[in-house]
Amino acid sequence: MQLHIVKVGGKTPLAQLTEVKGGTRIIDIKKEIYRQRKSLYVERQSLRSEVRGKSLGDDVEVGSLKLVKEDGVDILYFKDLGPQIGWSTVFLCEYAGPLFCYLITYFRPAILYGKSASAPTATVVHIAAACWTVHYVKRLLETVFVHRFSHSTMPILNLFKNCSYYWGFAFFVGYFVNHPHYTAPFFGNLQVYSSLAIFILSELGNLSIHLALRDLRPPGTKERRIPYPTANPFTQLFRYVSCPNYSYEFYAWAAFTVMTQCLPAGMFAGAGFFQMAIWALGKHKNYKKEFPNYPKGRTAIIPFLI
Repeated sequence: MQLHIVKVGGKTPLAQLTEVKGGTRIIDIKKEIYRQRKSLYVERQSLRSEVRGKSLGDDVEVGSLKLVKEDGVDILYFKDLGPQIGWSTVFLCEYAGPLFCYLITYFRPAILYGKSASAPTATVVHIAAACWTVHYVKRLLETVFVHRFSHSTMPILNLFKNCSYYWGFAFFVGYFVNHPHYTAPFFGNLQVYSSLAIFILSELGNLSIHLALRDLRPPGTKERRIPYPTANPFTQLFRYVSCPNYSYEFYAWAAFTVMTQCLPAGMFAGAGFFQMAIWALGKHKNYKKEFPNYPKGRTAIIPFLI
């Protein structure tokens, strides 16, 4: 088989391959493109059998595709995904930034508030700083020791977009929670410590789900399975939702909002829930499409509702 790689929207072949066998995988085609075009490393390549088609998986064999022919030559369409960066690198930047930004407002208030920074602070301010620190240290450790990524890279522009979101909200929330004129919650210790308990349980639940999802995928593979509850009681939420890690994440920030009684914290929780709901609905749909026996009683992120 003779194969030409044509850029989407173009006509001149980007690369020409000869003697391609039906069992040749897409990943092998990408490696050959890289051999011919050194600027196009494998991670930034998207190959499609149709101009408007979806990206083909690396393990798809060329012989299984219905390819367009031009002058007797089979065509694969190419799209440049742009400069890429490792998922782990992005996550580490995303999570180190909020930790740093928030703690600046906590440990160095004089930089922001001047002389009024010497005003006494409520106990909940110290608890909130501890909660914020625990959450993002946990995320950093999970990135290094727990998460297994199905894709090794993402577009580098995502780094700036994601960091702007996390870093900006961290400074926004920290500025108001650590402000000298911040007032403690209306219901006092009852509101603070009950919310703190929910925050801690939600963080443990989130970690439990991440560990369970990690164990579903053997190292070095892209295998996908239906997640089910394990012996860990926090994973029982799998009975009701497809993405309980997002559920616990939202519960944690909702509890943080109630604990601090701070509007910016509520805005952060709301924005996070909106984005996680979109991700959860997409994953829920993919689960049902991929697994015919997927449990019918589950919703995406909030039991019985969404």
